Amino acid sequence: MENIFLQWTGLIIAVVVAYLLSCIRVLYEFERGVVFRLGRVLGYVKGPGLILVFWPIDRLVRVSLRTVVQDIPPQDIITRDNVSVKVNAVVYFRVVDPLKAVLEVEDYRYATFQLSQTTLRSILGQVELDELLAERDKINVRLQEVIDQHSAPWGVKISLVELKHVDLPDQMRRAMAKQAESERERRAKIIHAEGEFQAAAKLRDAAAILEEQPKAILMRYLQTLVEVGAEHNTTIVFPIPIDLIAPMISRGSDKKPGTSA
Repeated sequence: MENIFLQWTGLIIAVVVAYLLSCIRVLYEFERGVVFRLGRVLGYVKGPGLILVFWPIDRLVRVSLRTVVQDIPPQDIITRDNVSVKVNAVVYFRVVDPLKAVLEVEDYRYATFQLSQTTLRSILGQVELDELLAERDKINVRLQEVIDQHSAPWGVKISLVELKHVDLPDQMRRAMAKQAESERERRAKIIHAEGEFQAAAKLRDAAAILEEQPKAILMRYLQTLVEVGAEHNTTIVFPIPIDLIAPMISRGSDKKPGTSA
């Protein structure tokens, strides 16, 4: 009898040890465990490290606290100024409350993904095309705030939302290219006009200086002659000041008709 008792005792101890070993779970540093005991959740999360899950009365749900990067596929969007575009984005989120992530929503990843898609279409439908192209940072912040507000009851924190690519129709691209070309031509004409205005102002100042010093114009003529002669031209066009021929014109006009010189 004693041997049978010892055998049964050893068997029971072995079963207990095997059961305890099977209840051991290891959670990584980035994981937390939500335990359901007889269908009711414990009021706290377990982990990281070594924990005990007493099956079959306990059920463990692992929740990762790492940041999840979710790519939002291209969405057909009509902007406020009735332009049809395709926009895709990427959303970064992580779980901050494992209990809410398990209890408040069936699948927090799928729910966050669907929420991001609908919010992207809703927000971008309220902006114009120029704002979509020029103010992406502002739109990214707005998307992050709206999605985070709706996902907070699930224990999910939206870290960042970024627009990746805006696909415009070919007709709109050509129209924007024409607009950009016209804008460049307008700026070129303005710059050219400003250059003419500045040149005219400098010529006016130079004329005023030459008027004060009449001999300076003669020096300019001689300098121009030297510059033209240095280029080995066969023909030289040299302007003659009116002041040099004015006396001859006046003497010719003083002579009476019919008289000889």
